[in-house]
Amino acid sequence: MKKIVINGGRPLKGEVTISGAKNSVVALIPAAILSDEIVTLDCVPDISDVVSLIDIMEAMGATIERQDDTLKIDPRGIKNMPMPYGKINSLRASYYFYGSLLGRYGEATVGLPGGCDLGPRPIDLHLKAFEAMGATVSYEGNSMNLSTGGKRLHGASIYMDTVSVGATINTMLAAVKAKGRTVIENAAREPEIIDVATLLNNMGAHIRGAGTDIIIIEGVDALHGTRHQVIPDRIEAGTYISMAAAIGEGVQINNVLYEHLEGFIAKLEEMGVRMTVSEDSVYVEKQHDLKAINIKTAPYPGFATDLQQPITPLLLMSKGRGLIIDMIYEKRVNHVAELAKMAGKISTSANHVAYEGPNQLQGAVVKATDLRAGAALVIAGLLAHGKTEITNVEFILRGYSNIIEKLTNLGADIQLVEE
Repeated sequence: MKKIVINGGRPLKGEVTISGAKNSVVALIPAAILSDEIVTLDCVPDISDVVSLIDIMEAMGATIERQDDTLKIDPRGIKNMPMPYGKINSLRASYYFYGSLLGRYGEATVGLPGGCDLGPRPIDLHLKAFEAMGATVSYEGNSMNLSTGGKRLHGASIYMDTVSVGATINTMLAAVKAKGRTVIENAAREPEIIDVATLLNNMGAHIRGAGTDIIIIEGVDALHGTRHQVIPDRIEAGTYISMAAAIGEGVQINNVLYEHLEGFIAKLEEMGVRMTVSEDSVYVEKQHDLKAINIKTAPYPGFATDLQQPITPLLLMSKGRGLIIDMIYEKRVNHVAELAKMAGKISTSANHVAYEGPNQLQGAVVKATDLRAGAALVIAGLLAHGKTEITNVEFILRGYSNIIEKLTNLGADIQLVEE
């Protein structure tokens, strides 16, 4: 068991560099299965999800070398094998093995995905796409079997009933080696989709329209190796910007792409956050007199659901009353009860979060219920008077690379403790 212990009230100052995007790399690593040669990824974050994906790939027969933030993946030894149990079940992103294995072998047996409990997150859109391309779906216990019956997947026109990042990426993975043309309509537009499409195109795929709501894929017979740099993590960037605005006395966040955070930064400006946005960094000043705002999450380029929890402690420092409505995940409100334990004036009803500020948070023993809730509690702990202990920190380590080291370098009193 591990926990994070924070002695709060110490202002943050200095510089921090954002790591590669978690939501990209968890798809980029399985995408390497489709290559006939070595794929090298740079700027890979040091997170537990990456460790789990490496373990899964090596169990399948891949040879992987990791040095600092570079991952060298040789997929030539991979064998298609059932993966019903183990680390597969702990990862939401394990579903990307469906698309990559189907694309390479025409068959996949993979355990049902795990990850954070944010309410219903069905994979029916993924399966709809696979079936449209010629796969059949069957279930065996806690795993799913996908098969083309020895045939090659074929292109299809696929309309996503709802905007889904996972289903859009998975369809691309399956379609790049399918026979003919695949068209994805109502596709998600997130930067991570462009990142995955860029990798696949550099491997020899023919993908057009990534970043728009219509993606067209012309299937190819083979994919080759390449070297690819993972984009900066916009959610980690937003988390540190929120943190700097909440308790910073001059913090520069490096390796930030402003165009990935426009909706988020617009809301900070509405609050009155003073910052300087440069080409690849954001400098956040010490703040005064922030005002409460309302937030409603939406698919990209709207306000990201992954950032509504990390911004909440900052909102608790603002003056007035506000409302947060999460339109993506109905259960992404579990951080509210934990913040209330820290004397935050905050409550929830369904997917609505009501808050009032300003607050002086108090240290407490709290629990991370999911990845981004954990990030919110870290920020709250930095703000609070006294000591905060956060349990269930495995969630946090899934998505924030070297978070203890980065915050310590900014002046935080924070430790990861083994119990």
